[in-house]
Amino acid sequence: MGTGREFDLVVYGASGFTGRLVAEYVNERYGESLHWALAGRNEEKTRAARDELGIPASVPVIVADADRPETLKALAERTRAVITTVGPYQLYGEPLVAACAGAGTDYVDLCGEPAWMRRMIDAYEETARESGARIVFSCGFDSIPFDLGVFFLGEHAREKLGAPPSRVRGRVRGLNGSFSGGTAASLKATLAAAESDPEVRELLLDPFALTPGFSGPEQPPADEPHYDEALDSWQAPFVMAPINTRNVHRSNLLLGHPYGRDFRYDEMLLTGPGEEGRQIAEAVAVDDSLTADDGPKPGEGPSREERESGFYDVLFIGETPDGGAVRASVSADLDPGYGSTSRMITESAVCLIEDATDTPGGIWTTAPAMGNRLIDRLTENAGLTFRVE
Repeated sequence: MGTGREFDLVVYGASGFTGRLVAEYVNERYGESLHWALAGRNEEKTRAARDELGIPASVPVIVADADRPETLKALAERTRAVITTVGPYQLYGEPLVAACAGAGTDYVDLCGEPAWMRRMIDAYEETARESGARIVFSCGFDSIPFDLGVFFLGEHAREKLGAPPSRVRGRVRGLNGSFSGGTAASLKATLAAAESDPEVRELLLDPFALTPGFSGPEQPPADEPHYDEALDSWQAPFVMAPINTRNVHRSNLLLGHPYGRDFRYDEMLLTGPGEEGRQIAEAVAVDDSLTADDGPKPGEGPSREERESGFYDVLFIGETPDGGAVRASVSADLDPGYGSTSRMITESAVCLIEDATDTPGGIWTTAPAMGNRLIDRLTENAGLTFRVE
């Protein structure tokens, strides 16, 4: 593609469970159109993953390790963009963010760790702006369907009602899939950090943790089960809400507050009507299986059959200040944590280097960095459906 860099894209963490799925998808969809490479700290494991996935031997393997920042600097200087699946990011992520910000290299990850993300914004945003690097966190199930779902709803509201919604409810109507061992490890690392660091605790409780210099109104409570008459369903706290809501507020800030400076947003999981719905909601509210000792481990994940039988469906209900209402949904026909996530992060990286070339350097969320260009890619290639209801 003639950019002066050896590669268009490098997949870092390619021998891990999610990294392998990303590498497989890159090879299937973009193997012939992109110059790309696989990277990991163990050359033998990364080569073995390449061979097992049927990726041509002509795709290079690069040794890079978070414990040796110079290897990540060398990696960043050779490519236009990096996809990283190596988490927890608060343990292993900073050297790669620093390398990409310094080298002007685009970066996408699957981070759901808001306190770490805020630290990276504070430390590297200025460097990324100067170098032209576009750093985009949370390019998987957290938080693409939610961040782009609110963006899509906002565009529809402006067309239909002439005003954006100042209040949006994100409601997960259906979900079939398991969360990754990586997600569990990130959550455990976050809880451990919060226990030892009051500043981390404070950031985790702040809905505006990712909007330095801006703090909006008090947000709707979403930590207790309750019944929603309008939807005739019980609602339970949604496990991804603490990261998704922060990213949505950051998008609002970076877009220049199109949803308003008094924007209110929350997410819940719908569990159905009646006594059964109430019991499910109450069970979900106290479920701690993700952080339990026998929970999923990094590198573990569902079979191909389980991934392909998964799905998700999220409803967004928007209200304008004058009482207007709109609805939209985002759904997909693959399990959220693996099948859909591996496609979403890949399409995000390709969107940055092929479509969103006018987005300046900085630390972004998906809506302001790529917006409708990414929605188009996800609809065409990744099995997502954005629908006005």
